[in-house]
Amino acid sequence: MDASPSIGIRDGAQPLAPHDTRRRIFAIVGASSGNLVEWFDFYIYSFCAIYFASSFFPKGNPTTQLLNTAGVFAAGFLMRPIGGWLFGRLADKRGRRTSMMVSVFMMCGGSLMIACLPTYNAVGTLAPALLLLARLIQGLSVGGEYGTSATYMSEVALRGRRGFFASFQYVTLIGGQLLAVLVLVILQQFLSEEELHAWGWRIPFVLGAMAALVARYLRRSLAETSTQESRARKESGSVAALLRNHRRAFLTVVAFTAGGSLIFYTFTTYMQKYLLNTAGMDAKRASLVMTCALFTFMILQPAFGALSDRIGRRTSMVWFGALSVLGTVPIMYALRTVSSPYAAFGLVMIALCIVSFYTSISGLIKSEMFPPEVRALGVGLSYALANAAFGGTAEYVALWMKSIGSEPMFYWYVTALCALALVVSWRMPDPATKGYLVNEP
Repeated sequence: MDASPSIGIRDGAQPLAPHDTRRRIFAIVGASSGNLVEWFDFYIYSFCAIYFASSFFPKGNPTTQLLNTAGVFAAGFLMRPIGGWLFGRLADKRGRRTSMMVSVFMMCGGSLMIACLPTYNAVGTLAPALLLLARLIQGLSVGGEYGTSATYMSEVALRGRRGFFASFQYVTLIGGQLLAVLVLVILQQFLSEEELHAWGWRIPFVLGAMAALVARYLRRSLAETSTQESRARKESGSVAALLRNHRRAFLTVVAFTAGGSLIFYTFTTYMQKYLLNTAGMDAKRASLVMTCALFTFMILQPAFGALSDRIGRRTSMVWFGALSVLGTVPIMYALRTVSSPYAAFGLVMIALCIVSFYTSISGLIKSEMFPPEVRALGVGLSYALANAAFGGTAEYVALWMKSIGSEPMFYWYVTALCALALVVSWRMPDPATKGYLVNEP
């Protein structure tokens, strides 16, 4: 594979040396701050839905209200392919740094809009319509954030240790979820149920909007990892060139992202509702279980990333596929009747350890499959398509199957998509030894 030119801080600036560890770590930390804020803003919606669902969808039982909010959550994912294309093209043609600054600013606007929304009692059906609009804005932002940040972090990571360093994308992604749960747990300690339902759920969205402005400021000082040469190429940011020259890589990423995203959202964002709505736990206990589980999940990512540097990306993906196929149905059945929070934590952690084989290298393995001129576009668009179709609809499909009395069908649905990821992973070459990033600094 062709090697790309050395990484530079900005056009015309001193290039970033291959072994300049300190500056590369600083760049990863800087990118991670914005990534964390993006995902906090996006996930706080899911975790606060149990409190604001009745404000925007007042009719129906709790399952129906959660189903409606899950539908809006899924709609945000439908914007991800557009965001993946738009911000991926921007990153490949104008630079990774520019794309990441724009995406985090857009997330700020979406969060602030939700924080200020009127309820159904105030403006009627306009309330859920505005909620949908805000989620579409956030979906567009996150759709661009993933591909660009994955590309950026893979490009600044040290060769031979890319799995370890690139795993910090999911450290901050999970960290965003963790902060969302943690903020909710803190609010639950200081506010009553009535206050949380009335106005307390708005506080996290205000905090998210403020943090997004701070992250945008921090991203201004990031190193730029793309070069003038790659940005000037005719194929740069072109969907036609991507599908013409890298179709197999594109379809491979779509296939294993379908299973990876679905099982990730099943055991993270949906799991709180599953413990509440199916296992019968109270809201505070379910939130506490997921806070502890997400924290442990987060700190596991670098270890699994470092493991991939030793055993290879393909081997990690094969382990993910095989274990998820074998473990999903038994774990979901066990969680269905769990009563002890300790048992619930243990079962969720078994699942999240399996998922970690995928999440720790998720962005990196995709980046390794595309050359620099279409890397952000290839990563962002392929991820966004699969994520919108399968990850974003996880809650909706699960709740719908529960509403028709066929909840176990969802367990097999997750298993089937993970089986697809297993097959695709088994057939692909190892990007860690044959990918485009092998010869890059």
